[in-house]
Amino acid sequence: MKIAFMGTPDFAVPVLQNLLDDPGYEVVCVVTQPDRPKGRKHKLTPPPVKILAEKYNIPVLQPEKVRQAEAVQEILSFGADLLVTAAYGQILPESLLKGPSLGCVNVHASLLPAYRGAAPIQQSIIDGQAESGVTIMYMVKQLDAGDILSQVRVPIEDQDTFGTLHDKLSTAGSKLLLETLPKLASGDVKPREQNDEEVTFAPSIQHQDEEIKWQKSASDVRNLIRGLNPFPGAFTYLNGAVFKVYSAELTKLKTQEKPGTVIDHDKKGFFVATGENQVIYVTECQPAGKKRMPASDFLRGTSMNEGTVLGGHS
Repeated sequence: MKIAFMGTPDFAVPVLQNLLDDPGYEVVCVVTQPDRPKGRKHKLTPPPVKILAEKYNIPVLQPEKVRQAEAVQEILSFGADLLVTAAYGQILPESLLKGPSLGCVNVHASLLPAYRGAAPIQQSIIDGQAESGVTIMYMVKQLDAGDILSQVRVPIEDQDTFGTLHDKLSTAGSKLLLETLPKLASGDVKPREQNDEEVTFAPSIQHQDEEIKWQKSASDVRNLIRGLNPFPGAFTYLNGAVFKVYSAELTKLKTQEKPGTVIDHDKKGFFVATGENQVIYVTECQPAGKKRMPASDFLRGTSMNEGTVLGGHS
């Protein structure tokens, strides 16, 4: 089976790797986003999928807009039987979706119809869900609305972060795709429609979504921190400067202090009041202009006095 693969970030790499390792599939081309500037020096950096594809000498296409007719024609010229996408990052035009004889399938990191959109992994943790999963589905013009071919459930453990769950789902998705493709080719798979009444969305995380709202419960605050670790990082303000928090633990402590108030600290971290008179224990952070560090290192280099209030923007 000839496959055109479309993907961009780390999530898509195991999916592509499994296809490359299976002798039953020939990846005829890889379509990914253009190289983008990264880091403080704004060095032009290729997407992870491009790096893998070039290692195997696979033709790589990087259209700025895949909806353009010339981009569609170039992709279809490779004669793929199936188009597979995994976190590609652009909406595909109908002319491309209708091209391959076996259609187009997507590897989506949620149990659809829940969490359609760009940030299902982060949002499932932020919302405090107990499980996530991966869906293989047919692609249609509407975002993540195609018929479901297969699904696998993945528990969300209490210590999972965006980073750890991302890796679990990527691995699960790559395995599920290889289990699904033979059934798709033989006609043994029975697509099922998504239930519109169960649809929820997980749009891209915006900057304002990343700010810690200390008035929320300790559990909600911790879920936000977990859901944005390692990227982009939940943040608050300390003395008017951005202060990121990467790890925190729940406590059984109670306080009458205003949410966001530092009520105590020890050698490993500091305690912050949240909503519902609860207290959370911060163990990893990143002060403005510094690297990410254990809270113990931060506390050795500065004074985090009781009564310090996090949040606000002066």
